[in-house]
Amino acid sequence: VQLVESGGGLVQAGGSLRVSCAASGRSFSSYAMGWFRQAPGKEREFVATISRSGYTTDYADSVQGRFTISRDNAKNTVYLQMNSLKLEDTAVYYCAAGAVSSIVTIRRRVYEYDYWGQGTQVTVSS
Repeated sequence: VQLVESGGGLVQAGGSLRVSCAASGRSFSSYAMGWFRQAPGKEREFVATISRSGYTTDYADSVQGRFTISRDNAKNTVYLQMNSLKLEDTAVYYCAAGAVSSIVTIRRRVYEYDYWGQGTQVTVSS
């Protein structure tokens, strides 16, 4: 599976942005998907995850209520809608795919994912 993120950019604090991740291959619906982010000098951290079916989602406490993850299996794409952006949301955002057997399983840890995109920069300015 190859993953390509897009939609990053510069946005003012309080604004919104949607990043997308397009997957190649015909088995997209076999993977739980996740979004992670990494700020300069910091470790990669979990942001959000969604199950194969899209029925189950989970978020980091820092983005709960502001970010929404979704997926369109027909388009092989996962999205991250980011609202009420804060300065501390500035980071490179990565999408990831993890093979799972259950349609409701979600993943929160970096090592649980098999494939990663190249990342897209999101910068929040004051």
